[in-house]
Amino acid sequence: MDDQTALAEDAPVCASPLRRRLWLALGYAAVGLGIVGTVLPLLPTTPFLLLAAGAFAKSSPALRDRLYRDPRFGPLLRDWQSEGAIPRKAKAAALIGMSVSWAIVALTASRPLVPILAGTCMAAVAVYIVTRPSPSRPAPQDAASDGTTVEDANVSALRNEA
Repeated sequence: MDDQTALAEDAPVCASPLRRRLWLALGYAAVGLGIVGTVLPLLPTTPFLLLAAGAFAKSSPALRDRLYRDPRFGPLLRDWQSEGAIPRKAKAAALIGMSVSWAIVALTASRPLVPILAGTCMAAVAVYIVTRPSPSRPAPQDAASDGTTVEDANVSALRNEA
């Protein structure tokens, strides 16, 4: 990648080969858990991908850049990093997933305390999710007049933040 489109690094790359490998392993494990989280309602995706981005920043900035440029996960990560924002579709998916999970717990629990505790935790997470802003970036068809894409603008914004 050229310097113009490279993302800012969170931390310098580890000099120790052992530490670098450990950060790399943590990054891959977090990406794996994030991918699994796309289909399991109780396992979050974005926090694991944020962890992976941080681990890759310390072990392989090229992998971090690749993660931020991924068409599926990149926009979520960029929105969260630049604005602390969660897209409306992601909010809806999280709330629906938590509701379905709670319903399953409520129907299958042998003790009434279990759904109460699970519901309390899920309600707290739901409040947090709902109170996060939605991304303010323009729709993909609204590219800048100078030929810059929305992704390039997001990358530039990230570079300017650091």
